[in-house]
Amino acid sequence: MQIHWIKIKKIVDETPDIKTYFLEIPEGYSWEEGAHLHLALEGFNVGEKPNKSLVRHMSISTLPNENAIGITTRIRQQCSEFKAILRNLQVGDQVAIFKTHSNVPLRRENKNIYLLSSGVGLATFRPIVLKYFEQPENVPQIHSLNIDSSKNYLFTNIFKTNHDKNFTAHFVDNREEYYDRIKKLSTDKNGLYYVVGSDDFLKQNIQVLLEEGIKPEQIMLDKPPRRLPDFLPIELSN
Repeated sequence: MQIHWIKIKKIVDETPDIKTYFLEIPEGYSWEEGAHLHLALEGFNVGEKPNKSLVRHMSISTLPNENAIGITTRIRQQCSEFKAILRNLQVGDQVAIFKTHSNVPLRRENKNIYLLSSGVGLATFRPIVLKYFEQPENVPQIHSLNIDSSKNYLFTNIFKTNHDKNFTAHFVDNREEYYDRIKKLSTDKNGLYYVVGSDDFLKQNIQVLLEEGIKPEQIMLDKPPRRLPDFLPIELSN
């Protein structure tokens, strides 16, 4: 396993409690849309065993042509040790990255794509949408639906309806409207449904989609294959 120690180039406050950390790109390092990595803080690999409390699985919210690895995360006042340390890091400080992989690349199957997310989960979808804008081939249209009760919606410069690009974006702040919209979207029985959020959020979305007749193979989760049976019917999740 290769570990890259890299510096923070820039920190942006996206909302009162969400930050994006822009990191250096190591030489020869690349990734595809929908990718995630393991982000580790100094001291995580000191001693006989790694300190897992200093490591987190994070989505990459940028594309390589943006010349930085973007990590967008929510940091509340009451937070974990990892988030507390991260909050105090400054430009020039070092972090480590390793194990980069994408479970949710943009599927180009001439099917409409629906991006369903909660809060900062939208960070996973940002590079997917940008990639679609750059190369829309074999993707008829994309619809994004995000729920965030704080109403501090993310990336509104990108996630806004653009009819010329066949892209539609909706933000809602309550579950009733959110699930009503999912039911309307799921009238497309051939679409591909990407879901990002907490495990409970995934399970609730999957339940609604399955009840509406969407098949498990049409549902994309940011989970490794070994975890899919925890969320989707086992006999159909291969």
